[in-house]
Amino acid sequence: MRVVAPGELTEAEAGAWRALRARSGAPANPFMEPEFAAAVGEVRRGARVAVLRNAGSGEPVGFFPHEKGPLGLGRAIGLGVSDCQGGVFRAGLGLSAPELLKECGLVAWEFDNLEAGQGLFAPAALDELESPVIDVGEGYEAYAAMLRVRSPKFFRTTAAKERKLGRQAGEVRFVFDERDPAALRTLMEWKSAQYRRTGRRDRFAREWISRLVRRLAATRTPACSGVLSVLYVAERPVAAHFGLRSRTVLSCWFPAYDTEFAKFSPGLILHLRMAEAAAGVGIGMLDLGRGAAEYKDALKTGGLRVYEGSAVRPGARAALHRLSREPSRRAHGFVRNRPGLARIARRTLSGAGRLRDG
Repeated sequence: MRVVAPGELTEAEAGAWRALRARSGAPANPFMEPEFAAAVGEVRRGARVAVLRNAGSGEPVGFFPHEKGPLGLGRAIGLGVSDCQGGVFRAGLGLSAPELLKECGLVAWEFDNLEAGQGLFAPAALDELESPVIDVGEGYEAYAAMLRVRSPKFFRTTAAKERKLGRQAGEVRFVFDERDPAALRTLMEWKSAQYRRTGRRDRFAREWISRLVRRLAATRTPACSGVLSVLYVAERPVAAHFGLRSRTVLSCWFPAYDTEFAKFSPGLILHLRMAEAAAGVGIGMLDLGRGAAEYKDALKTGGLRVYEGSAVRPGARAALHRLSREPSRRAHGFVRNRPGLARIARRTLSGAGRLRDG
């Protein structure tokens, strides 16, 4: 096994990674592709990939993207923004998580969006969460028909708001894959304002995240491409979303809208337009990402399971890491699993954001 920076993978190794991933049977989530690891490697000095090889043939049989921090404390690559995490391994690989961590020089590996089916790390999961999805595998009309039956008021109201938006503000236009850098800057400004308004940490205030998004916006490969979708009214952007797509999955990432148009629910209009456009280019699933939100409940057709936890090697440093993380993780889980407390927490954060900004 060798451990390298993501940018040091050879083309043959990247190809072997893609082939192993394709044979896994898991959804083709772009966060699990070498292109995402390479982009993180350009903005995070601790980004690494362990390349596991067959002892006899020397062919690659596994890839483990991760970040290595001080004292051997590791984390999922891009932790904090990556919405699907884990390793890419050949089935039946005879290796335990502690053995892999030792070979990588890690005492622990933290994850918060471990995908289902990651048998190597599943025993280390401490919490199971839902990542809502929109299934458009049968086409957009089939999805729209389901919404008309399941949520007729929601679908009817959203369509009426789009028509009203057009009458009152100007022609409505949607672009699924916008390439204008100015539109991306506008989205990031909206999202930063939303984070502050709701009392959350502004992710785009962290330089590595801003650089990562700009880097991925320029990435164009079949397995991992940045997609900026924009809803315009009279040629003015009113809602936008940036995510990553493969041939069959659109991983939703950063949605935001102009609050001046909030009464028209431009974010919901945008997501329905995205679902329609995605189905039109062969995408079968939109992964909305973990986390509770009313718009996700309104749009979703089902959900994937993701996991949070830490794989650790026996030892004092790993034990200290677990002790430092457990109280906050369990507190978050306690609130998350109680809707009443979660609503109070969201209102508290929003109030704090308003006080801070005003």
